Amino acid sequence: MANAQGLKIAVIGGGSSYTPELVEGFIRYYNELPVRELWLVDIDAGLHKLNIVGNLAKRMVEKSGLPIEVHLTTDRRKAIAGADFVSTQMRVGMLDARGRDESIPLKYGVIGQETTGPGGMMKALRTIPVLLDVCRDIEELAPNAWLLNFTNPAGMVTEAILKYSNVRSIGLCNAPIGLIKQTSAKYNVEPDRIYAEFVGLNHLHWITRVDVEGEDKLDEMLADTTGYSATNVPAREWDPEFLKSLGAIPSYYLKYFYMTDAMLEEQLDSVKTGGNRAEVVKRVEAELFELYNDPELKDKPKQLEQRGGAFYSEAAINLMRSLHNGTNDIQTLNVANKGTIDFLPDDASIEVNCVVTKNGPLPLPLTKIPRSAVGLMHAVKTYEQLAIDAAVTGDRGLAIQAMAHHPLVPSVEVAIQMLDDMLEANKEYLPQFFEKSPANEVN
Repeated sequence: MANAQGLKIAVIGGGSSYTPELVEGFIRYYNELPVRELWLVDIDAGLHKLNIVGNLAKRMVEKSGLPIEVHLTTDRRKAIAGADFVSTQMRVGMLDARGRDESIPLKYGVIGQETTGPGGMMKALRTIPVLLDVCRDIEELAPNAWLLNFTNPAGMVTEAILKYSNVRSIGLCNAPIGLIKQTSAKYNVEPDRIYAEFVGLNHLHWITRVDVEGEDKLDEMLADTTGYSATNVPAREWDPEFLKSLGAIPSYYLKYFYMTDAMLEEQLDSVKTGGNRAEVVKRVEAELFELYNDPELKDKPKQLEQRGGAFYSEAAINLMRSLHNGTNDIQTLNVANKGTIDFLPDDASIEVNCVVTKNGPLPLPLTKIPRSAVGLMHAVKTYEQLAIDAAVTGDRGLAIQAMAHHPLVPSVEVAIQMLDDMLEANKEYLPQFFEKSPANEVN
């Protein structure tokens, strides 16, 4: 672990357009998180982007005057060896795979989204085996490291790591910190004067309590039908009567479940006019990397905010600072259930408030679980656990069951046809389904 000279941090997927925001956080909070070595890792196909974003990172650090060494590499093991923290922000198949995740379900009249529904399942099938490979390197080369997973679908990936590896891992999402930031701006108070209780799963949570300087503001916030939003989810307003009767603020991803027809219609219209979200992100990323390539640029550009993922670095840095310093503050994280939500399995990954100690996060007891949320939470967790095991084993039967039991998939017939279509489109990244061998089996 950390020595007197500081911390070693490895970022898997270091060529991501998000990296400058992370580097900005390391610079800002250096006194509380003294980074000695920052290793940005990517694959050969991402080397061009890694060099661009890595050189920007070096310029940012040079401008700061801090003694942080920035290393760029495609040698993952070298980066991981002796690391204190490993952060993952990878996309197996890159944006082309995301485009297929979003477009194929639409052919079947099903929501096409990168983390929710069939698209999220394909992303999990591609991602989980690769991240478990990363975990094997961590087990060998940095057994005391914390793995902070931002890779989507974050809850499913985190659960797979907790179930199939010995790595100390925590899942992280920017949505909870986004809600705190929006509430902070709404009431003109500091974020630490706000307490919001999150209940549920990653991208499937409900906020059951919002206290601002000790005052209950939940009903007041429920009256705002715009809710809290994100760049990558259409900003359709909630029905006010529905929100009031729900008695909790739903995650913006819940629009796909509560407003399925309207959201599907918006997706189909969007494809006709400006393309799917993957195509939009491609255009934004092209502009960002053009900016990053400017040798005079030495700061994170404002345009990065258009990419989505606002406050990503702040959430990551907050968690690293808390683990490193043992601050015992409260953060919303993806962790093993272990009885916190009594109707879900103990090994399920859930998204709830935790006290972050030096030895890891401790989930806080929940004061309220909306009765109307129980069935959906249970159904989605059933799908998630089937999909996780399918990703590891390459078992087609498990994949069929996962797809058929997702609440957004209308029938078994559609599930099987869509699964076949999506597996074939992802064949390059899913050897576990196409190249059967004893190595694919799980003991």
